[in-house]
Amino acid sequence: MVVLNKIYTKTGDDGTTALGSGERRKKFDLRISSYGTVDELNAVIGIVRIHTAGSIPDLDAVLAIIQNDLFDLGADLAVPDTGEKLDYEPLRVTGAQVGRLEAEIDRFNARLEPLRSFVLPAGSPASAHLHLARTVARRAERMVVELADNPEENVNRQTVLYLNRLSDFLFVASRIANADGKEDVLWVPGQNR
Repeated sequence: MVVLNKIYTKTGDDGTTALGSGERRKKFDLRISSYGTVDELNAVIGIVRIHTAGSIPDLDAVLAIIQNDLFDLGADLAVPDTGEKLDYEPLRVTGAQVGRLEAEIDRFNARLEPLRSFVLPAGSPASAHLHLARTVARRAERMVVELADNPEENVNRQTVLYLNRLSDFLFVASRIANADGKEDVLWVPGQNR
């Protein structure tokens, strides 16, 4: 259970922050930046939900699940698996969460016509914000992949898979938010030459 009764502790005033294991790292550490970017992604999805809550309830319900999953993912990254015994079982992203995301991609994509061009990040406010979320998801994925590439860091592979699928889901969702793709704004190569 999480209890937040004091918001500031001043322990980060020296430019460090604590991982879930208690280890302190610089605030610019790649692991900290990775889960900070996941937190940023979650905030962008919160903005998307302002637009989907009343208008696209089936999409909004999935976005609510994703927001919770992103907290799981951040918690996973905040407690590296060092092999040391902890006083608690750390939270880890699972293959079931990745599988659920894949099923949602397939479900929503079945409503869409195939694309004949790239889609510009435009259209409805929900769609534009979903494209922003997609780009933040890709940045988070790049950071987590870089972190996982460091032999001194242990990263749950499911976090990488989840972020990769999530950016795909957010692309499909952006088309759903554009009237199931009917209001997509398509790229016209060389249009302004």
